Amino acid sequence: MKSTKDFIFSELTGFYERSEIDSFIRLVFKTLFGYSRKEMILFADRRLSSGEREKISGIVERLKKYEPIQYILGTTEFYGLKFHVEPGVLIPRFETEELVDTIIKQNKNKKVKLLDLGCGSGCIAIALKKFIQESDVWCCDISDTALKITRENAMLNGAEIHIVKYDILSRDLFPETGFDIVVSNPPYVTIKERSVMQKNVLDYEPEVALFVPDEDPLLFYREIVNKTRGIMADSGQLFFEINEAYGDEVSALIEKYGFYTTIIKDINGKDRFVTGTL
Repeated sequence: MKSTKDFIFSELTGFYERSEIDSFIRLVFKTLFGYSRKEMILFADRRLSSGEREKISGIVERLKKYEPIQYILGTTEFYGLKFHVEPGVLIPRFETEELVDTIIKQNKNKKVKLLDLGCGSGCIAIALKKFIQESDVWCCDISDTALKITRENAMLNGAEIHIVKYDILSRDLFPETGFDIVVSNPPYVTIKERSVMQKNVLDYEPEVALFVPDEDPLLFYREIVNKTRGIMADSGQLFFEINEAYGDEVSALIEKYGFYTTIIKDINGKDRFVTGTL
């Protein structure tokens, strides 16, 4: 194992920072062998089989092409839960964990009906169901791949949620009403921001889940508020993840529909979430 770690460092040096390579090594050994950091030290002299070494070599080659480690391993963690991910759904981000944490802290012991619009891997909907146990959780996406993966992840985590195919940009209203909470992490990266994005995101993660037109950066927020205002409970709440450049604009948009709004910064001090209460 020790020589294998040295091999990974040697092969990936120049492609990634040392701290990121160290993170890859921990993820690989945890996923393939179930080893914690402490067990990696305890079993440093364990000999790997030829098949295990070959599998690790394959992972290293894919990392050299900047393929996300989560897609390579097929798994990631979100809010302490395990999720299957593959190309076709966004890899859950730490910022979105902050959004989920905000909702859970405000509603942990309540009986609420929630809707997650644009569910992707299902990470938001499933985490909310697991930690707000009295909740009735609905989620939707336009992508068949996303819906399939959400179903898999719901089974993986033992979460009973309603999964619906729905296009936020269609003229149709969502086929259910009475939601206390509507949450969404919609596409919010403008096309002009492509030039500053990392290669592993641009080359591998689904563009349809990332980008909005430069001329209409609030497209999804406007459509969501317009369509969900009528299916929310009288004291309903909105929770949005946003582009840091458009906090004031999203807040103003929501207020036009009768919501009192709050802009919340993420752990890095950037405007990242907007909440609205009727």
